[in-house]
Amino acid sequence: MVKNVIITGTSSGIGYELVKFFSNQGHNVLALSRNSQPTEEINSSNLHSISFDINNNSDHKLLVEYVTKNWDHVDILINNAGLLINKPFSETTTEDFNNIYATNVFGVAALINNMLPFAVKGTHVVNISSVGGVQGSVKFSGLSAYSSSKGALISLTELLAEEYKNSGIIFNVLALGAVQTKMLEKAFPGYKASCSPKEMAKYIHDFSINTNTVSKGRVILVSDITPSR
Repeated sequence: MVKNVIITGTSSGIGYELVKFFSNQGHNVLALSRNSQPTEEINSSNLHSISFDINNNSDHKLLVEYVTKNWDHVDILINNAGLLINKPFSETTTEDFNNIYATNVFGVAALINNMLPFAVKGTHVVNISSVGGVQGSVKFSGLSAYSSSKGALISLTELLAEEYKNSGIIFNVLALGAVQTKMLEKAFPGYKASCSPKEMAKYIHDFSINTNTVSKGRVILVSDITPSR
């Protein structure tokens, strides 16, 4: 069955690979990223790319207009976009925290809220978090803003799963370990992860399609491999 899929953070890495997986299978895909050029270059008639800033209310309105005009519902929403700052806590400003939380938490909440009118029974919202945001996991200096925001995203997902448990809308959060992306390089320069963006995208793709009926409100540690310092 053809699904209507929205994916954020699609200009590179995991998000870009997710777009290819879904579009190659014939699903209708909306690729959202501030840089839409990479996905625009994918030759797929069922893929539509939108230049989208998750912190821009006007972009959210344009997205709602597109979905209203072209789709009657959303089957899968994958919140993959994220922002990372790597600096000592003593140098991390309030503005840094605001920017991180705006993208990793507030923007995600706004997008979910705007897409809820298009959610139906079985709609699966998959939020992409980090092992660093899981309580009791190994923590790393320099990532106070990033990892704490990912912890907030985990709690938000659990709360939404509870609030909408009787609606048929499914919320899950995947806490990712080390994947060889630009963000990993920023957090851990020089570290080489054993997991590629394509491998992780394949897992997220399969999970979002096949697991929504059995996993509800769960935090799933996908790869608990983390760099060592």
